Amino acid sequence: MKLMKSQNQEVTPWAIISKNIEKYQNPSLRNSIWQIINSFIPYVALWFLIVYSLSVSYGLTAFLILVAAGFLVRLFIIFHDCGHGSYFKSPKANRMVGMFFGILAFTPYDKWHNQHLRHHGSVGNLDKRGVGDVWIMTKDKYLAGDKWGRLKYRLYRNPFVMFGLGSLYVFLIQNRIIQKGMTRKEKTNIWVTNIALLLIFLGMGATIGFTTFLIVQLLILWIAAISGLWLFYLQHQYEDVAWFRNKDWNYRTVALKGSSFVKFPKLLQWFSGNIGFHHIHHLNARIPNYYLSKCYREIPVFNEVKPVTFMMSLRSLKLRLWDEQIQKMVAFRGLRQEI
Repeated sequence: MKLMKSQNQEVTPWAIISKNIEKYQNPSLRNSIWQIINSFIPYVALWFLIVYSLSVSYGLTAFLILVAAGFLVRLFIIFHDCGHGSYFKSPKANRMVGMFFGILAFTPYDKWHNQHLRHHGSVGNLDKRGVGDVWIMTKDKYLAGDKWGRLKYRLYRNPFVMFGLGSLYVFLIQNRIIQKGMTRKEKTNIWVTNIALLLIFLGMGATIGFTTFLIVQLLILWIAAISGLWLFYLQHQYEDVAWFRNKDWNYRTVALKGSSFVKFPKLLQWFSGNIGFHHIHHLNARIPNYYLSKCYREIPVFNEVKPVTFMMSLRSLKLRLWDEQIQKMVAFRGLRQEI
């Protein structure tokens, strides 16, 4: 796209793009309420069906748990939008709805969103990475490290550890803990979330049985957490991703070169709340999830981003390090002779 002139001043393509997408960032109360209805009510209904199905068929129970996990992912997307202030015009409404769905997703609102906003301000920046991100090392840093450091990183990047164990650790343990350096607001919110979860456990346990509730809740949460972490991983860990040093970094370039467009089938796109259009989200986080696909269809520049397909997502699991010399993600294979 060439530079254009307006009123004797040059207007960059970025200015044109930013102006064009502003119309999508105004939330629709009707759409937001409808999305809450078609996400929260089915999630609650599925809990009733799951409890009933236990006396009918464990196979049916397993299927319903899988579907419930999909709805929990969708509720997390609403929680995510509320933290960006993009779901309602009212900050109070964003906070109330976000905190409620955060409790259902075992995630404290203030802690998570403070980290997530820092992620938006540093994603793709090799000099500022580490907060709210998937841990990534450069090839040179990895090769220069000691054996224990390399082993820790290999374990972390192992798919079973990252998604299988890591998902449980993040949502069951890490999100429950108050850490040094947190604000009073973050600490209070963690306590509120933990107490609310305890009350839900006591109430549901007294109603359907503590063992039944614990097993069902853990399975729903685990499947949803694995799915959520997988989505988060694909957003900035894929074959054609770009990372930059601080002097070359800007959020606009990173949005289109360092944030993915994951092409999902329609059903998965619905359950994932359009989060696959992540390049648009990073360019303007004030766009509600229900407008992302419309924005993608109507602004041609977003269609130029190469989509990450299912097969590409599987190949991305082998890519563990950023090689600054060739500006590519690379695998561990072939590094042994360099150590």
